[in-house]
Amino acid sequence: MITSPYDKYKKTSVQTSTPSQLLLMLYDGAIRFVRGGIEGIKEQDHNKTNTQLNKAQAIISELTATLDRSYEVSEGLAALYEYMNHLLIEANIKKQEGPAEEALGYLLELRESWAQAAKMVAASGN
Repeated sequence: MITSPYDKYKKTSVQTSTPSQLLLMLYDGAIRFVRGGIEGIKEQDHNKTNTQLNKAQAIISELTATLDRSYEVSEGLAALYEYMNHLLIEANIKKQEGPAEEALGYLLELRESWAQAAKMVAASGN
């Protein structure tokens, strides 16, 4: 049951978003959680690190599951998502920032690419 106005807003925004907006929301969430995991590593808060990185992995798994495999680029994205999950597992197990920072870099680049693609599609009227 949704009780707070913020929760109602979030639910409505997800239900009324375009596919490209939803994709960007997923990337934003993954980025936020990886940053939270890195923060947890720096603070030596293992519970925070684990929780945040696991949430990022869940989003990356969702991105993988929703790929349209009829496009050739999907296989490359699937491999990159798998590698990012590997990096996040490594960061979580070893409590090292490096692998999480690398995964964060990929997420930021992909998010920017998708944002640009969404703008191009919107501008073309499709």
